[in-house]
Amino acid sequence: MIMKRAVLTVVAVFAAAVVVRSADRTVVRDGQTIYVPHRVFDTARGTFADFEVMLADLARADVVFVGEQHDDPNTHRLELMLVQGLARRNRPVTVSLEMFERDVQASLTEWLGGRMTDEAFLGASRPWPRYDTDYRPIVAFAREQSWPVIAANVPRALATEVSKSGLDVLRSKSDAEKAWFAADLKCPTDDEYFRRFGEAMGGHGVSGSTDARTVAAERQTLERFYQAQCLKDETMAESIAKASQSTDGASRMVVHYNGAFHSDFSLGTVERTIRRLPGKRIVVVTMLPVTSDALDSATPTVDERKRAGYLVYTVK
Repeated sequence: MIMKRAVLTVVAVFAAAVVVRSADRTVVRDGQTIYVPHRVFDTARGTFADFEVMLADLARADVVFVGEQHDDPNTHRLELMLVQGLARRNRPVTVSLEMFERDVQASLTEWLGGRMTDEAFLGASRPWPRYDTDYRPIVAFAREQSWPVIAANVPRALATEVSKSGLDVLRSKSDAEKAWFAADLKCPTDDEYFRRFGEAMGGHGVSGSTDARTVAAERQTLERFYQAQCLKDETMAESIAKASQSTDGASRMVVHYNGAFHSDFSLGTVERTIRRLPGKRIVVVTMLPVTSDALDSATPTVDERKRAGYLVYTVK
């Protein structure tokens, strides 16, 4: 994720359980039924499809990326519906999350096993803001299914160091710290992902100056921010690749949740996962919140169809 996130003030109270009814696409929360409006576009066929048809296809994948726009309630309801639909198809899943970092994996595993209280888990795991409403339902569902959940991301403090000093700062880390980020880091600055990253940064560090030293300094700043982004991508990709190599005898697929920029156009984390898992079937789903009056008329452009295998529109 490019944008910085505030550190969450620990909240000990969790939301009530969420139940999804597959037949009518509703979420039941606190006894209230909430309809989740959505439309699914199958980019390979160039047509709109049913959510269940998409699920049937996803169930045949080795890795599914779910790219989101953070903090959109209907997006997170659909994300829960996705893993529940895979469970109905009896496909064992490993859930992987950008939203947890590798150094808190032990706490996450303890909570999943019922050996840590909610309060202790929140205090130890640095959950994202809105974890309670946005991601806990997915993690709790995985616990109900006895599915593993992977804290896939690099600790944010390490990414921040890289954004300030570059990747060389990682060489001095202890062996314990080196386990928290990918061993194989490939971060070229002459490819499509770097170009899109520069555009997404809105020209950050580029003043338009013609002074050679200023231009060089600004380029270095941009490259360091990109290296921090790449560190996240490489670490999540390595986490996904390791998780896909199940040792419990189950033919597990990995469902990974991240900000859409990490997976759009099969770049970022997806490209680095493909490098580690050649020959595996990897499918990208991108959630696209739109205004209520645009849902029925939303149709992706030719370029937008390249973002993912499935584009799921919902009302923001």
